[in-house]
Amino acid sequence: MQVKNERYTIRVIIPAFNEENAVGKVVRDIPKSLVKEVIVVNNASTDKTAEEAAAAGATVLAEEEKGYGRACLKGMSYLQSLPDPTDIVVFIDADYSDYPEEMPLLIAPITEKDCDLVIGSRALGSKEKGSMTPQQVFGNWLATFLLKLFYNVKFTDLGPFRAVRWQALHRMDMQDKTYGWTVEMQLKAAKMKMKCAEVSVNYRKRIGFSKISGTVKGTILAGYKIIWTIFKYL
Repeated sequence: MQVKNERYTIRVIIPAFNEENAVGKVVRDIPKSLVKEVIVVNNASTDKTAEEAAAAGATVLAEEEKGYGRACLKGMSYLQSLPDPTDIVVFIDADYSDYPEEMPLLIAPITEKDCDLVIGSRALGSKEKGSMTPQQVFGNWLATFLLKLFYNVKFTDLGPFRAVRWQALHRMDMQDKTYGWTVEMQLKAAKMKMKCAEVSVNYRKRIGFSKISGTVKGTILAGYKIIWTIFKYL
């Protein structure tokens, strides 16, 4: 799916930890006519993630302290330092589980309907069998249920594939440095009465081993942090 973009400066942030076999595929599949720059934040990887990302054409930053949120914040700090402003930021994981070529679907509600935040929902799209663990599916359901209960906002997913206006993202004053990053963004958008939308996206089995859902410890820590973040901002 190719969409020409002449009105908006769009940049992509990809947090990456030990994704040497996948990150290059993600970068290469991003529609080149749509975005100005792809930033891969190498989050303390011990493999060739940085080299593969650079070879695919990405700007590579280093964040030596582990943490999904830390990597995202590093990317945001870089955007803040640029001389030319960014209009829209897209976040996508480096494991090739999302389809980068679907990026125009996330951009459209911002450029055409004046939305501030758009979530790529795996719950609304087609998921390859085995691409999400049962605990991931349940965790997303529980988190979105609590968001509806406490913040009166309807989401179906906390999917990492998302697009947001830079000015809206800046106003959110994002703080989380680990697993609570995605839910913090969604609840702050709700609290600030931002215009949000979801679009269905497809999802496939990731390349390699998940550092979060692939371990009991990672699953428990991520679940705890997400729930804790929801209650923290009440």
